[in-house]
Amino acid sequence: MQPSARQLRLGVFVQTPGHHVGGWRHPDADARTPNLALMQHIAATAEAAKFDMFFLGDGFATGYGEHPSTIGKFEPLGLLSALAMGTTRLGLAATASTTYAEPYHVARAFASLDHLSGGRAACPAAGAKVNRTRVPSGNVVTTAYSKSSAVFGRQHPPHAERYAMAGEFVEACRLLWDSWDDDAFIADKQAGLFVRPGSLHMPAFEGKYFSIQGALNVPRPPQGHPVLIQAGSSGPGQALAARIADVVFTAQNDLSEAQAFYRSVKAQLAECGRTADAALVMPGVMPVVGRTEREAREIFAELNRNIDTAQAFTVLSERLGADMSLHPLDGPVPAVPETEHLKSRAALLIQMARREDLTLRELYHRVAAARGHLLPIGTPVQVADVLERWFREGAADGFNVMPPFFPGQFDAFAKGVVPILQERGLFRADYTGTTLRDHLGLGRPADRRG
Repeated sequence: MQPSARQLRLGVFVQTPGHHVGGWRHPDADARTPNLALMQHIAATAEAAKFDMFFLGDGFATGYGEHPSTIGKFEPLGLLSALAMGTTRLGLAATASTTYAEPYHVARAFASLDHLSGGRAACPAAGAKVNRTRVPSGNVVTTAYSKSSAVFGRQHPPHAERYAMAGEFVEACRLLWDSWDDDAFIADKQAGLFVRPGSLHMPAFEGKYFSIQGALNVPRPPQGHPVLIQAGSSGPGQALAARIADVVFTAQNDLSEAQAFYRSVKAQLAECGRTADAALVMPGVMPVVGRTEREAREIFAELNRNIDTAQAFTVLSERLGADMSLHPLDGPVPAVPETEHLKSRAALLIQMARREDLTLRELYHRVAAARGHLLPIGTPVQVADVLERWFREGAADGFNVMPPFFPGQFDAFAKGVVPILQERGLFRADYTGTTLRDHLGLGRPADRRG
């Protein structure tokens, strides 16, 4: 089939051993951690399937009750730098905190990753975490979990303040990335000039939360700025994404609600003087893929049988901002007051529970599995049908794929679902550019100096 004018974008959201709380117990899951060989396999598989990017979620919490993917893991930037050496096209993204980090450190790290990978990095645009991609890129989040504050010895800021901090953080990073002109480092031996005179521009930024008086000691990134990824679906999150994000990661599980979110983001882009394709909306999706629908459902049932109830309640309580272990499992989902926690995610889960009349047990199974993201279960064709419908009907520009366990379910998606999307002309057969911005169809930012 001829390729469609509009192409679907795909990222793989890597949390090993898997996104499902019980995924690590599946026979086909590689549960060793940390595991560089597994990460290299995932990156190679993603690049062979022509994925846009490899996306690492990050966080600071650890403990017996935490999700297996968070208890023990690599520091993201070090890992992505290693993966950059074994890939040539795949974008590399990871989360970094705008609440518990300094703009200079984050700007320097992502600029370095962009150079190391030849322009494949992605960086966070708001929030507590920062994400990067093979074509260096970063994801901006505000760190929702208040327990993170204890690790840093700080008071966790309120929700609205975290987004205000994130906005300043990104502005400071952008100015730092523009410290040097693109052609500053000329190394003219004849003239004795290592850098071109007049090519250094000292950023001067004074905000409420951050102050920058000095330049970055890294040349301007190959992409100009690493790709900015915004993770957050609340009102402040959408507003921030409309102003600064290149990619928006969101959790959606209902088509009509996803369409409303998509329309809202695109409308706010226009209000900010940006085009509709200036920021791509990529919801998370946790596909369970089987050779038959029955096999896929058996895989999902086995995953749910392997759930540790205490651990599932930990995840559910974090997502809702209240202790769910105090309520009867087979009773209705209790009313949850709004907190300074994951506001948009808590609202999404409560809305889903009310819409589908879920018990608390049913909701925690959903949260333990996909944490509120889209959850298609079936054959490669059935999963491809769901993705195509969301893509064609204005709910998504692409998807952040969240396999329930690695490597088995990611391999099943990459080798089963992706070829179908390619046959339908919805996804690239090969890369046509070298940078992450090339893959995503995003322009290179102009120098933002005054």
